[in-house]
Amino acid sequence: MTDDKKYLVAVVGAGPAGLFAARELAAQGAHVVLFNRDIKPGGLAEYGIYPDKHAMKNGLRKRFRQVLAMPGIDYCGNVTIGQQGDLSLDDLRALGFQAILVTTGAQGTKWLGLPGEDLEGVYHAKDVVYFYNKLPPFDQRKFRFGPRCIIVGAGNVMVDIARYLIREAKVDEVITLVRRGPAEIKFTKKEMSYVIANLDLDALEAEISRVAPNMREVGQDPLAAKANILAALPKAAPKVSETRFRFEFLTSPKQMLGDDQKRLTAVEVEDNKLVLKDGVTKPRGTGRIRRLEAETIIFAIGDKVDETFGLPVEWGEFVKNPEPRFPVDGNSYEAYDPQAASVIGDVFVAGWSRKASDGLVGVAHKDGINGAKAVWQYLATLQPGTADTSTLIARLKSLGKPVVDNKAALRLYEAEKAEAESRGLDEFKFASNEEMLKAIQR
Repeated sequence: MTDDKKYLVAVVGAGPAGLFAARELAAQGAHVVLFNRDIKPGGLAEYGIYPDKHAMKNGLRKRFRQVLAMPGIDYCGNVTIGQQGDLSLDDLRALGFQAILVTTGAQGTKWLGLPGEDLEGVYHAKDVVYFYNKLPPFDQRKFRFGPRCIIVGAGNVMVDIARYLIREAKVDEVITLVRRGPAEIKFTKKEMSYVIANLDLDALEAEISRVAPNMREVGQDPLAAKANILAALPKAAPKVSETRFRFEFLTSPKQMLGDDQKRLTAVEVEDNKLVLKDGVTKPRGTGRIRRLEAETIIFAIGDKVDETFGLPVEWGEFVKNPEPRFPVDGNSYEAYDPQAASVIGDVFVAGWSRKASDGLVGVAHKDGINGAKAVWQYLATLQPGTADTSTLIARLKSLGKPVVDNKAALRLYEAEKAEAESRGLDEFKFASNEEMLKAIQR
């Protein structure tokens, strides 16, 4: 297809940031090709939101379908972009793209580099979230959720994992390790409402009492912190299991221990102490080590970008131009090479690719639009091209695998909706890429 005198833009990643960026650019008059490694669009809006939040997900899917139906947007699902992907950034340039907006999210996983991270029963939260949200191939992976499960973290992802373990897996005990104190939790009252019915209130009282003297030393209020945690009680979801849920504050994992079959059996943890330095409160290890028996530990400590994608990375994020040419709301969206001390002129980043693990769908939505605005400012310095995608189409055919276009993606939505209705379910997802592709061809 050829559009006369139109800018040709590649948007890589079809989560909320990429989809709404594509919509913004197409509305401005660009021809956008939206590349997605998955078959189905949506990213973490499809595979990261807790499974039973049907109203939210259906509302987002409706908006995503509207984007896919827009003129000027070509969807290419089941295509990976990157140094080890189907197409590299240089390939996209050679195919005529005048600008590339990377919105792939934070596809990498953060680890602490602790002994025993290779044991069975040691997982990253992202893999578990993908598993229960049925993202192929993670939905086919075998996870060992033992009677005693530890989660490391204090945000909404931790609560989502606890929710699954408590309400679906129904394990015996869930222990959340928080390296800071109870005054510095990050989860919301709404998310906590789904698990608070299982919270061991006596254990919470004892834990608050244990850390209270240290909290007061740094000017924190233990009673206010406890009240904040318990604020979800009036709207607690009905209890469906006898899982015991509790917190261990000022506690950090130090190493995982396993049996002779390399299965997790226990976690050694270190007690921390809050210290106040230059007006900032930070946790510091005390050297006191103790042991917690557990068969499962899940690290909900954030994500990082894919270091093999083909852009410079620092601190788990793609490097941005420190002096942006096209800032939006004071932020830089321009990829930057710190070794060469120069901007990568035609590449931009947005969403979690710009700032890993930052905010929820609404934040990614806004950041994608702002990234598109930065791209448009850049495009205004160039002459529009022919926006000829015939060479791209030929290249995609040469990959030797199915490439999912707009119409096919829309058919997938309809196929899963029809399956849900026929089975009397709120939601249905095909279990594998093969099943999705078969449904699309019907």
